Parts: sequence; structure tokens; C-alpha cells
Amino acid sequence: MKEKIHPDYKETVITCGCGERIATRSTRQNIAVAICSKCHPFFTGKQKFVDTAGRVEKFRRRYGWKIEGETKAEPKPAPEAPAPEKPEKK
Repeated sequence: MKEKIHPDYKETVITCGCGERIATRSTRQNIAVAICSKCHPFFTGKQKFVDTAGRVEKFRRRYGWKIEGETKAEPKPAPEAPAPEKPEKK
């Protein structure tokens, strides 16, 4: 193995936005992350919707799902499509 070609592998601390601190080793020092396994919805079981321009509410109303704060969500009837024409037999 060649000498002096490998980066320094030092002890470092990874800090999450929620305040969690994880001690590990890395070539980088003091890593900051926005989300970790303690606060990520997949690992915590808490589901969060990132809503842009009311898309989640629109989806829920369309399919009749209850929206928080509303007493009852009624689905809109789907528009009827015209029946396809049958080809004539010769």
C-alpha cells in the first residue's frame, strides 16, 4: 500500500437539525444534517405531508377522504364519458 496518499480519517460529530449528535469517524469534520433517524418520518412513524398549493387537500376532496377541520368530505361525482361507437360490420 502506498504511503501518504490516503486522507486523514478523524473522529467527528454529526449534528442533526433536531439536536441529535452522533459521534463517528470521517474524512470531514463536524458534519451538519437537516434530518436524522430520530426525527425522520419513516423511522418515527409520523407522517408529514409537504403541501404545495393545496394539492393534498384537493386529492383528499376528490376521493372523499376526511380533511382535518371539516365535518364531512363528500366526493365529487366523476363526469360520465360518452359510450364508444361500435364499428359497422360489412
